Amino acid sequence: MKVIDMHCDTIAEIHAARAAGEEISLRKNRLHIDLEKMRRGDYLVQNFALFVNLAEHEKPFEYAMDLLDTFYVEVGRNADLIGTARTFEDIENNRKNGRMSALLTIEEGGVCQGNPAYLRDFYRLGVRMMTLTWNHPNELGWPNRLNLEGSATIGEADAEHGLTETGIEFVREMERLGMIVDVSHLSDGGFWDVVRHTRKPFVASHSNCRALVPGCPRDLTDDMLRALAERGGVAGINYCIDFLRSPDEWPDGERPRSRICDMVRHMKHMKQVGGIGCIGLGSDFDGIGGELEMKTAADLPLLEAQMRREGFTEAEIEAVFYKNVLRVYREVLG
Repeated sequence: MKVIDMHCDTIAEIHAARAAGEEISLRKNRLHIDLEKMRRGDYLVQNFALFVNLAEHEKPFEYAMDLLDTFYVEVGRNADLIGTARTFEDIENNRKNGRMSALLTIEEGGVCQGNPAYLRDFYRLGVRMMTLTWNHPNELGWPNRLNLEGSATIGEADAEHGLTETGIEFVREMERLGMIVDVSHLSDGGFWDVVRHTRKPFVASHSNCRALVPGCPRDLTDDMLRALAERGGVAGINYCIDFLRSPDEWPDGERPRSRICDMVRHMKHMKQVGGIGCIGLGSDFDGIGGELEMKTAADLPLLEAQMRREGFTEAEIEAVFYKNVLRVYREVLG
């Protein structure tokens, strides 16, 4: 079963490891994702994020450019296995030539420092999706409030703060360019601003269902899922334990871990609320810790098998694994 994963932090991990003196590559490594694992998992497209923590980098634009260089160096060194994709046609051409596709994204709209020229520059350099925020306020808007010292489920949804005027300008420019707006991490108020100020499909690249994990503000409410679905957008199932199950749900003595059955539980809820067309995959691989049942990109057949056991049809599994996101690429990227 072909796979499209809307979010991973692998490039940032490779960049940091190299800065620390480690010999590491995208082809084969100790991380959740490498190209050999992706081949075993039957990947069609991996979205590779340029992740920047504003609290750690005084010059976020420059750091994002360093990550961008790491991305292109690695893809260039492994052109026999993977090629960049800026359009739907690029994905098709790579597939016909026996290659997987790498689609470049940004996790933290603050790397643009409020300057639309930087946004356009990133587009020219191949970026095709961007989260408007990570976990810190920036020139574009506010994230949902989190306690960054603890679990992602310790937090508070922020309906008061939304997009700034600059943020509204950015989402309109992203649509004009053909760049996908990503609302993962964005405040509740910001989510609804995106709904009001955009017309094309948008995504929540790595967010689950808040109805199933009420204390996790990074997950989407049912109203959000319906709005996303009505627009033709997709929410990517996040494999992180904090997004899948509340801490108080674990029986005494049972060690918490990210379980495939919980991923499917969220898929079932999304299907009930927004229909099968709004569900995709957004692993957050190499950006999450804890114990994982689906340990690497090579293990995606385990998820496919669990979905079959729980009654998903072949067509529904294909939709979730790659066809829903591929439709968004076709509609937005061209």
